[in-house]
Amino acid sequence: MNKSSFFIIGQHAVIEALRNPKRKVLRVFLTEESKKNIHRKNPNKNLLNDVKIYFKTKKELDKYSTKENLLHQGYVAEIEHFEKPILKDFIKEKKDITLVCLDSVTDPRNIGSLVRSAASFNIDGVILKERNFPSDSKLMYKAASGAMEYMPIFEVSNINSTLKNLKDKNFWIYGFDGSGDKNFTNVKWEGNNILLFGSEGYGMHQHTTKYADFLVKIDINEKIESLNISNSAAIVFHHLSYLKKRVD
Repeated sequence: MNKSSFFIIGQHAVIEALRNPKRKVLRVFLTEESKKNIHRKNPNKNLLNDVKIYFKTKKELDKYSTKENLLHQGYVAEIEHFEKPILKDFIKEKKDITLVCLDSVTDPRNIGSLVRSAASFNIDGVILKERNFPSDSKLMYKAASGAMEYMPIFEVSNINSTLKNLKDKNFWIYGFDGSGDKNFTNVKWEGNNILLFGSEGYGMHQHTTKYADFLVKIDINEKIESLNISNSAAIVFHHLSYLKKRVD
């Protein structure tokens, strides 16, 4: 087994990995039915060319997902990690960039769901602390439903120094907090922006909050304390996507 490889499970995660020419898929473990389904969904291209295929029963595939209590749906693949993208190189090549920065968000399901929403609404990338990123989590890949293949993930050693550097490069930092000064829908959202989200339990670190140019909030029913971070992010991403389409 390649040292940089890991396993993912689930129909969408595996099929999108096979569709992505940049992803190295080493092996796939399929039921007969899941193989047929891959061909049905991709009639004009054989995604299984040059891939080692092993046919298994659903029960045999259970060993890859029992620990995480996930449904494999008849799809398991061993894949290699991408080469890590470099943030400073990425921002040189683009303009009007919108990036998400996660401060102390570690739950694989939340990260996967957020990445799925970010890819759905054309967010440019996600920044998170390297040691907080569960890079080979089956749960994260399944929650992302294939979107991990299309979203640049920037792993950094220090969130605060990264935010400082981005501010110096003309990025506006918007921290999302229930005590924010105004509703995020009242922001014009022009230029380069960082959407900063803290963990569900503790929010943003106090020191990290100091790097935010603005603290904004999502107005919700006052009887409800807060939203799940992936739900909050999806609301924000959709709004920004809607504004961009209006401008275009």
